[in-house]
Amino acid sequence: MRFRDYLVKFSNFMYTHMQGRYITYGYDALSKFLFGLSFILLFINIIAGSGIISLIVLALIIYSYYRLLSKNIPQRYKENEQYISVKNRVVSFFKNFRYNVDQARHYHIYKCPSCGQKIRIPRGKGNIMVRCPKCRTEFKKRA
Repeated sequence: MRFRDYLVKFSNFMYTHMQGRYITYGYDALSKFLFGLSFILLFINIIAGSGIISLIVLALIIYSYYRLLSKNIPQRYKENEQYISVKNRVVSFFKNFRYNVDQARHYHIYKCPSCGQKIRIPRGKGNIMVRCPKCRTEFKKRA
């Protein structure tokens, strides 16, 4: 047999072996995160030289391959959806925090004394009369 025949035979074996496994759907977000975290921890381990970090890296890589070679596709899909849900909550928290900091830099936020409606006033305008858009109450504030 020639080398090319061995390659064809091996590729046929791999094709039949991988059918019905989660990897046939490609890498999902959780797998990418786990591999990325593994590489980051690997570089930290090179600097720090800790045995515990080595074990964590090994466990992450084993778990990543376990997920990719699993035939329990609904469970892997569910794990990925849970990861995406947590990731979106964390990302939206930091986006909202950044937006609130930016708003606080450019605006004062006051509450109407009668109805409690929040009103956004630009900074640097001096003493101004503010009219509440909800109850039409006027009050004086320093902007």
